[in-house]
Amino acid sequence: MGVPCDDAVVIQAPDAAGGPSVISVSCPDKTGLGCDFCRVILFFGLSILRGDVSTDGKWCYVVFWVEERGGRPTPWGLLKKRLLAACPAVSVASGLHNFYYGPQELMLAERPPQVFLLKFSCYDRMGLLHDVTQVLCDLELIIRRVKVSTTPDGRVMDLFFISDTRELLHTKGRKEETCEQLRAVLGDSMTNCEIEPANAQIVEYLQASPFLPPAITEELFNLELPDESPVGSPSSPSNISVKMDNSLSPSHTLIQILGCDHKGLLYDIMRTLKDYNIQVSYGRVYASRNGSCEIDLFVMQMDGKKILDPNKQRAVCSRLRMELFHPLRVAVMKRGPDMELLVANPVELSGKGRPLVFYDITLALKILQIRIFLAEIGRHVIGDREWEVYRFLLSDGFESCASQDKIVEGVTKMLMGWE
Repeated sequence: MGVPCDDAVVIQAPDAAGGPSVISVSCPDKTGLGCDFCRVILFFGLSILRGDVSTDGKWCYVVFWVEERGGRPTPWGLLKKRLLAACPAVSVASGLHNFYYGPQELMLAERPPQVFLLKFSCYDRMGLLHDVTQVLCDLELIIRRVKVSTTPDGRVMDLFFISDTRELLHTKGRKEETCEQLRAVLGDSMTNCEIEPANAQIVEYLQASPFLPPAITEELFNLELPDESPVGSPSSPSNISVKMDNSLSPSHTLIQILGCDHKGLLYDIMRTLKDYNIQVSYGRVYASRNGSCEIDLFVMQMDGKKILDPNKQRAVCSRLRMELFHPLRVAVMKRGPDMELLVANPVELSGKGRPLVFYDITLALKILQIRIFLAEIGRHVIGDREWEVYRFLLSDGFESCASQDKIVEGVTKMLMGWE
């Protein structure tokens, strides 16, 4: 099994200060590859301003114009490494490229990551959970589930179920690095930093559950396009257009999308197409500075044919409209005498969740000066889809409806990248 050569990914610095960086990728193609690239770019906190995609079904060439947002410096070398890892491997024999996965490669690609349990305790303070999340993100540790609780004496007991992008967390050095980075942020109040492989029972506990309280299901999971915009949204349903046209190409269906830009927009679109096993052959993306976006995608099904089934056309267009307008669900609800923040986002059929959701939520709450008493991440099956649900039990002091709206607006704007 071969690996992508180093020049498969080229990152060009901006021509002028404040301009976009240009990422070019040339590698073998596969269905969903655009989604995988967009997911990596979103994980590094970059915004895609423009994009061009071209493929003959075997080899693809992709160009993204991206810019940094949020004030975090981008480790460009690490980004290149992760994009290379997302490229399908190339086997070379007698000067010919093997564009297709072999059985061993498929097994490696489908192998779930090893899950570890990170346990530690420290004293609570404002923004604590976000500071911990930032350390884990910087170390490329993926948060899969969280159990955080505060004791009456002000100590926080943290349980993070994590996986390692670098696949080194089983080593002593990587464990020590993680605990040292946490201690540097949390200080001497941190105790009992332990990292151990999660046992089979814990891994099973991480799998999807079919049950959520009915009140939460009704509040978050209305799968119809709402009449009103989410709190803080600059868009409305009337500003979104998704159309399919089979008359312009003898072999492809054209999907034309007009709408309002948001953080991870192209990821949401490519994730939807990947879940429907739709291959993008040619595409162009443009996001203007005023917040609008225009996307043209020439696509085909896995069998190499156009999308001709009216039912599938309606289903894909409906899902794309929802992803454009309402890709994440945010609500604040009463939980007994307390207030609970809930955020939900769909999970890819491959099992991957949306990057940086926990990071953005905890950052928004830190900016709003709201303490977190309890935090959980779980996965649940609603209808025919799996969702990642984030639940935060908030500290006292947010009883009024105005305060609830302020929390929903602040978290929504952070997640969507709206200024």
